[in-house]
Amino acid sequence: MAKNYFYIITLLVIFFSLSASAQEVKQTSKLQETSIIEGLNLYPNPVSNGKVYITSKNDLDKGIIIFDVLGKKVLQTTISSKELGVSNLSPGVYIIKINEGDATATRKLIVK
Repeated sequence: MAKNYFYIITLLVIFFSLSASAQEVKQTSKLQETSIIEGLNLYPNPVSNGKVYITSKNDLDKGIIIFDVLGKKVLQTTISSKELGVSNLSPGVYIIKINEGDATATRKLIVK
């Protein structure tokens, strides 16, 4: 009788560990679905003239979100050209998130 409980518990442990590892694989594949932006260039960096140029291979409309180092959103816009005006940002270090189609990229932006 004790052997039966041992086998049942062993099978349950194996079953639950397999299902947990399957969920981890599923979650990591979702994270890898987001692709990077091909040929992304962000220049000049550091920015001193109040304009930053963002180019990519596809040249589609880009959704731009800029955060300060504390994570506060300081600018959100969409650009269809390659020029982005950042003259209203005070000097410092920022994180810029660029969305183009289904692709996303994050870069550090320095404003002087």
